[in-house]
Amino acid sequence: MSQAPRISAGRPQPLGSTVVDGGVNFSVFSEHATRVDLLLFDKCDDPRPAHTVPLHPDRHRSFHFWHCHVADIGAGQVYAYRMDGPNDTSKSGSRFDARKVLIDPYARANINSRWNRTLAIGRDDNVETCMRSLVVDLDDYDWEGDEPLRTPMRDTIIYEMHVRGLTASPTARTASPGTFSAVVEKIPHLKRLGVTAVELLPVFDFDETQVLRKSPDGEPLHNYWGYDPYGFFAPHTGYCTSPHLNTHIAEFRDMVKAFHRAGIEVILDVVFNHTSEGNEFGPTISFRGQANEAYYHLWPQDRSHYMDFTGCGNAVNANHPFVAKFIVECLEYWVTEHHVDGFRFDLASELSRGDQGYEMAVPPVLWAIELSKTLAETKIIAEPWDGGGLYQVGHFPGKRWAQWNGPFRDDVRRFVRGDAGVVGDLAKRFGGSEDLFGPQNELPTNSINFITCHDGFTLNDLVSYDHKHNHANGEADSDGAGENFSWNCGVEGPTDDHEVERLRIRQIKNLLSVLMLSRGVPMLLAGDEFRNSQGGNNNAYCQDNQTSWLDWDQAEKEEETFEFTRRLIALRRRYHTFRTPRFYSGHLNTRQQPDITWHGTRLERPGWEDTNARVLACTLGGFDGDPDLHLILNMYHLGLDFELPRIAGHSWHRVLDTAHAGPYDILPAGQEEPIDDHTFHAHGRSVVLLAALPDEKGNPR
Repeated sequence: MSQAPRISAGRPQPLGSTVVDGGVNFSVFSEHATRVDLLLFDKCDDPRPAHTVPLHPDRHRSFHFWHCHVADIGAGQVYAYRMDGPNDTSKSGSRFDARKVLIDPYARANINSRWNRTLAIGRDDNVETCMRSLVVDLDDYDWEGDEPLRTPMRDTIIYEMHVRGLTASPTARTASPGTFSAVVEKIPHLKRLGVTAVELLPVFDFDETQVLRKSPDGEPLHNYWGYDPYGFFAPHTGYCTSPHLNTHIAEFRDMVKAFHRAGIEVILDVVFNHTSEGNEFGPTISFRGQANEAYYHLWPQDRSHYMDFTGCGNAVNANHPFVAKFIVECLEYWVTEHHVDGFRFDLASELSRGDQGYEMAVPPVLWAIELSKTLAETKIIAEPWDGGGLYQVGHFPGKRWAQWNGPFRDDVRRFVRGDAGVVGDLAKRFGGSEDLFGPQNELPTNSINFITCHDGFTLNDLVSYDHKHNHANGEADSDGAGENFSWNCGVEGPTDDHEVERLRIRQIKNLLSVLMLSRGVPMLLAGDEFRNSQGGNNNAYCQDNQTSWLDWDQAEKEEETFEFTRRLIALRRRYHTFRTPRFYSGHLNTRQQPDITWHGTRLERPGWEDTNARVLACTLGGFDGDPDLHLILNMYHLGLDFELPRIAGHSWHRVLDTAHAGPYDILPAGQEEPIDDHTFHAHGRSVVLLAALPDEKGNPR
């Protein structure tokens, strides 16, 4: 744009930049700004704007929204803002600074090729090193009939993955490693595995240029996970192959469309609890310079300081009326414009805090999300705690929110490790955690069951390390959880000992079996299906390197673990029993078998009060065409004989036994192995599943 722009009043809604009426409508929120300038750049890398458009309050302001229409421009236009107003940090909390250039909080794409974080902190003008926003035409895309998949929660199996980490390693052998487009190349692997949804670690624009510290060998460490966003409506620039060509939207949509074609939903891990601007010593990127007093929790006694319930320097004031609007509109945008199927909310309990930081009984933003018509068929998942001590597992506000079940992770780890006297806790987790969700009249599908996630050990490391090994993070191994309920099976780290390796594989199978056979919604960590390792690092948030990148050569070496995981997922689909969205209650099936009966090595003696118990068994009455099933969990180090119940006209057949090497660990339908006894010898540290199939003569054994 070389000629002077033609400016008219424009409209206050929608916020952001919208291609309309032969130009672009711009609208931005700021209640207390006294001056707003729209900066228009000819090119992404131009040091200065070609035109500055002052927005006059009498023509370009409606209540708290500043707006204008610029004719004869369109998609690809580069823009930003300057704002001036009060800088009374201690009383009002406002932090206006006309020397700082601000991106649009509603921008659909950003460009950071000239960005310098340090210069966004100081007192100097940073126009030459600022981020800029890009105008996007959202209608310029062919979805080819794509729609969200709406897979029922009871049938959902989640695969948590990092966009870059999935393909950044040379072993991934993709055309553009670490990008949205490279993810598409790995979809056949995920389809073969059988997962129904991917949960992507944050894909909102975040600042990966920030140097957090240096590793012991002097290498700078950056924000790798992405839990530090600044552009909530914009796909992350670093995951695009051609961000300078304004391809952000198309590349993200291509990935979503490809997942949907494979029958896999896309869930976004979203971070609305804090932003990349940090505390009072952080950079001014957008929110701080537009409405600091609205967006953030500030200390009432001195509003120059930020409350921090996240451990990241600031906390978003999510229940402020405008901020709640911002969050809900952001979520609705990703659903309507990008066909996203759901969201996992990082440190979601922070969103239940009111203006003074206290927990609210009825947080407006959380109920607005739950009751939004646009979001009604999307999955909403909470990490039901925050960094300020608020812990809401089982009583997170709302009814349809699913919740990461931390007690499931811990209790299953302890039981499979061989801890004594935890069989009662294990039984609760296996049944869908009724103790947590039942009092709120919720269901097993409110429980997201997981054993590993991005935050902590991988599954392989859980059975390979007794202790975390985080020295590479540059914090003297002081970071990361100290208690992981892990067990190295006798050797710390990698080993050539064949017996230790076989035990580790069996323990992995045991953990996966409990995960997939429990009621609730199972979640896998990417790479666990082929024993991906992080070398014992249980907090790899700053490791954008081989530590966190998936090693696809490992996938070829660990075919047994992959095949077991794939067949275990298929086994979960085979039997409705494990996917039923209700708690076990003792109701009877047509064979007069209760839906669950608990046992130990002897029938109906589960040993709830036995402080030395390391075994548990149960008979599951089959409904909806399922056979009756019998599950044996022996985490004692020696083999034990388990009594089997008798079911008239049926005999027991082995379906699963983790003591067997593949492919005999899980048997296909129609090839189950008959058991010719009234007891079953379960090897030490093994999981066994039997099915009661009709006798050929219809007689009981």
